[in-house]
Amino acid sequence: MSGFSADWLALREPADHRSRNAELAGRVGTRFAGHDVIRIVDLGSGTGSNLRATAPLLGPQQEWTLVDYDAGLLEAAAKVLSGWADEARAIGDDLVLVKGETTIGVKFRVVDLNRDLDSVLAGKPDLVTASALFDLISEAWMKRFASALKAAGSAFYTVLTYNGQDQFIPEHPFDFGVIRAFGMHQRRDKGFGPAAGPEAAATLVAALKREGYSVDTGESPWILKPSDAELIRALLTGIEKAVTETGFISDNGLADWHTYRDAMCDQKGSRMMTGHTDIFATLPA
Repeated sequence: MSGFSADWLALREPADHRSRNAELAGRVGTRFAGHDVIRIVDLGSGTGSNLRATAPLLGPQQEWTLVDYDAGLLEAAAKVLSGWADEARAIGDDLVLVKGETTIGVKFRVVDLNRDLDSVLAGKPDLVTASALFDLISEAWMKRFASALKAAGSAFYTVLTYNGQDQFIPEHPFDFGVIRAFGMHQRRDKGFGPAAGPEAAATLVAALKREGYSVDTGESPWILKPSDAELIRALLTGIEKAVTETGFISDNGLADWHTYRDAMCDQKGSRMMTGHTDIFATLPA
């Protein structure tokens, strides 16, 4: 699974970071308070946005492994993380970063998670993380992942899983149909079998609970305003493309919807809300 550009990931990062559920993030920090060294594996890491948002929750010594199928995104991650850190030093293909009082070791692994999931978790990390990943994943793979996660004895923290709870303000008559058609498209195979799409959060929670995990969730919706117009317009273009592929709405009707929504991007009081769920799962002590 690939296809996400570094530019797109950079565009969405501010909204991603401010939308995370603060209460759940606090629980993650509390869970790992006092650990001398924390080992973290980040799945579908892209350019390292999840590290940049999650590292402040954890202790002063962290060892991250960033895992992605796209080698180009991992190369971009090394550059972006080096610029983000107060200090950065390369050791071979790895990095050592200093950010405030925190020292972060970073390894990069190009991995096909369909084939090599067990090897990614073989080191039994303290925490496995992901961001905006599991709505692209099938229920069968989630079950396999939950089993492998338990075998590793790892805690799990994933954020911004799309849940289908979308809303546009002001409303348009085609909003409901567009959201429904987009949900249909989300369920297509993204490389891991038929994707769970809007049901991903509930499906993942059920898989984790079956393996004996205690699971906490928190809502993390994007609430996008005119100041986010560039992101909104990129989302509208992506939604239109996906809905067109379903054939659920006529081309003319969809074009009218897109034109209206584009005009609303800059209007005071307009909103686009995209629903997400954050999940934190731990095994009993």
